[in-house]
Amino acid sequence: MATIIPVSPFDYVVFGATGDLTQRKLLPALYQRFRDSQIPESSRIIGASRSHMPVEEFRERARDALKSFVPATEIDEAKLAGFLDHLFYVAVDALGDEGWNDLKAMLEERPDRIRPYYLATAPDLYGAICRNLDRYGLISAQSRVVLEKPIGKDLKSARAINDAVGAVFPESQIFRIDHYLGKETVQNLLALRFANTIFERLWNADVIDHVQITVAETVGVEGRGGYYDTSGALRDMVQNHILQLLCLTAMESPISLDANSVRDEKLKVLRALKPITAADVQSVTVRGQYAAGAVNGRPVESYQADLGSDAASRTETFVALKLEVRSGRWAGVPFYVRTGKRLPKKLSEIVVQFRASPFSIFPAESFGREPNRLVIRLQPEEGMKLEVMTKDPGPGGMRLRPTNLDISFEETFKQRYPDAYERLLMDVVRGNATLFMRRDEVEVAWAWADTLLKAWAERPEPPRPYAAGSWGPTASIALIERDGRTWHEEIG
Repeated sequence: MATIIPVSPFDYVVFGATGDLTQRKLLPALYQRFRDSQIPESSRIIGASRSHMPVEEFRERARDALKSFVPATEIDEAKLAGFLDHLFYVAVDALGDEGWNDLKAMLEERPDRIRPYYLATAPDLYGAICRNLDRYGLISAQSRVVLEKPIGKDLKSARAINDAVGAVFPESQIFRIDHYLGKETVQNLLALRFANTIFERLWNADVIDHVQITVAETVGVEGRGGYYDTSGALRDMVQNHILQLLCLTAMESPISLDANSVRDEKLKVLRALKPITAADVQSVTVRGQYAAGAVNGRPVESYQADLGSDAASRTETFVALKLEVRSGRWAGVPFYVRTGKRLPKKLSEIVVQFRASPFSIFPAESFGREPNRLVIRLQPEEGMKLEVMTKDPGPGGMRLRPTNLDISFEETFKQRYPDAYERLLMDVVRGNATLFMRRDEVEVAWAWADTLLKAWAERPEPPRPYAAGSWGPTASIALIERDGRTWHEEIG
C-alpha cells in the first residue's frame, strides 16, 4: 500500500460549488482523499455559489454527484456519510455584497486554518472574487487561490486576469492548475529522465529522431458549444495541456525539485519554441472541424449541428502542428503534436521515437528494422512502454520482432493511484506549487499562441472537415508523412 501522508487541517472554499467541475471532479477527488484518511477530521469543505439552498440540499447534491462519478466499488457508505458531514454551504454573489459576511463569519470560527479558495467559475469572475476576498478581510498568510484554465483567451486577457488576482495575492499563493501535470505518468516522466542515467544520456538530438504528443477525445462539445466556439482546440488544449507536456519532455534538468527550479526550466523551453508565422502555417499546421460520423459504433452529428447554429463556424476542433525547440539538445528534432474532438479513442500519450541504427549486422529480411520507441501513456491507462527488438523464439534462423517492455502503474504496483485532481488539491493545501503554472509560464505560452492565431488570421482558410471517428483531416497525415515519418501506429 502507498503511504498516505495526512495534510494539515484546512477550510477548502470552492466557488462555483454547484457547477459541473465541482460535481464531476472536485468533490469526487476530495472524497477519495477523505476515504484514504488523508483529510483531517476537523477540516471543512465549504461550497459557495449564487444559488440559495440549505446545507442539507448541497450535501444531497454532493451525494448524487459522488454516486455518479465515483466507481461503485470505491463507495464506502460509512466514509461517504462522514465526508458529507464535512460539507458546508454559503450563498455568495461574486459580483455583489450578498453572502460575503456569512462566509467571513464561518471562516473566522477557525482563523488559523489553511484556507484554499478554489475558483471553479468563469475566468471573468476571478478578479471580482479576489477583490471581495480582500475587501472582507478573508486573506491571510495561510490562504491560497486556485485558478482553473482557461486563464484568458489571449495574452492581453491573461495579463488582465493575472494583474487582478496578483493585486490581491502574492505569486507564492497563486496556484494555476493544469490537471495534466498531476497525472502519475507526467511525474514519472521526470523520474524516468532524471533518475535513470541510461535515458538522460540518450535524451537528445543525436539519438532521438522525433517526438509525438497526442491528446485525443471521443466527445464533442457536450453542451459547451458557447464556450468552445470562442476558443477552439488551440486555446482549449494546445496552449496549456500540450505545451506543458512538451515542456516536461524537452526541459533540462532542474537543480532541484523546488517549484521555481522546475518552472524555470519549463519556461526556457517555452521561450525556445519557434514562433509559427503566416509564412509557415500551410507547411506546419493543420486545422480541422469534425463532420458527422460514428464514434464507438454510435452515429454522431457534426460540430455545426452540435452548436445548433445556422451560422457557419470556422472554429477548429482539431489541430496538428510541427513544432521546433531551438536548443542544442533538440536541434533538428521535430515535435509533432495533435489534439481533437470526436476522434476514435480517448487517449493521451507522448511517443519518443529513437533514430534507427546506421548499421545492422542482421539481414534486412530478418525484420522490419523498427527503431526503438518509448511510449508514455497518460490515459486511459497510465504507464510506459519501451519497444525493443528481440529474437523470435524457435529454430529457423535469426528472426527479429519488436517486443514491449510494458509497465502499467496500477497493475505493477497493485494499488489504486490518486487521480490528478486528488494530488493537486492536496498540493495546494501543502503549499507545494511544483505542478502548477507560474505567471510567466502562462504569459509566454499565450504570446506563442497569439502569434499562431495571428498567422491563421492572416491566411484565412476554413478548418478542414474530418469524419467523426477518424484521426482528423488527411492533411494531418501528410504533415508528418512528408517528413518520412508516421503517427504512432497503434493509434494511427
